[in-house]
Amino acid sequence: MTIPLIRLENICKSYRGVAALDGVCLDVERGSILAFMGPNGAGKTTAIKIMTGLLRPDRGMVYYNGKPFNPRSSEQKRLMGVVPQHNNIDRDLSVEENLRVHGMLFGLYGRVLGAKMDEVLHAVDLAPMKTQISGRLSGGLQRRLTIARALLHDPQILFLDEPSNGLDPANRRAIHGLVRRLNREAGVTVFLTTHAIDEAEALSTRVAFITGGRLAATGHSQEMKAAIGRFALDVMDGSGEFSLAHTRYFSLRAEAVKAAQLATANVNIREVTLEDVYARATGKRLTGTSETAEDAERRRG
Repeated sequence: MTIPLIRLENICKSYRGVAALDGVCLDVERGSILAFMGPNGAGKTTAIKIMTGLLRPDRGMVYYNGKPFNPRSSEQKRLMGVVPQHNNIDRDLSVEENLRVHGMLFGLYGRVLGAKMDEVLHAVDLAPMKTQISGRLSGGLQRRLTIARALLHDPQILFLDEPSNGLDPANRRAIHGLVRRLNREAGVTVFLTTHAIDEAEALSTRVAFITGGRLAATGHSQEMKAAIGRFALDVMDGSGEFSLAHTRYFSLRAEAVKAAQLATANVNIREVTLEDVYARATGKRLTGTSETAEDAERRRG
């Protein structure tokens, strides 16, 4: 049996009695792009913090390559590259200075460091801007720099926490293309947190849905969608909004068209998306926001 790159076993984490993660069990397969999906406040960022050693779980274990995770192990920490939800580059340093500092923290110096810097700068299309001050770059370019820094020490897994958060459509597409290229050409495993359906559809090979700190469903993206059908028929409710209770699923478009012709309300036929899978698993849509357990702790002081 193949040992997963990462395994979570019964991970629990609470903040002052509010559960952020409640018995999460999950395998991250080598070479995959796993979308860890859920609404704001579902526990996505807490999971990344536990997997990268920034938080300790109340219960449960994290394993890397079958070995228990020790946050003080430099060997295990070198396996991971982390791109947090908000860019945390040093805005007063140039692009190459940001990379140089990070490389030295991982024991890279001299020609080896210089070669790695050139490699990652070309990978994220930042080579012409390496002497520019980082704080003067656009949000999209700063995001690329954050990814380049995470790749500098050749990690096996790249953690991306809401990678296109706050970016315009053009920069979102550029980041998505970069992530696909890194996965396909460099073999980097990607753990992606998002609540954006289009992002998960564009990138993921596997999906794990989380709500209220608990996993609702996991599996391969295409298989999960195929399990409920290929086409969805949305029926409008009285308020003019689409209602989950009035969505039906069909294997064939002709079946959906026939059902639409018999409907007495306005309808829409479309292909099934990952949001439909989430809705079937949880009974609600991936919309809206909620306060995280971590936020609740800060608010209480």
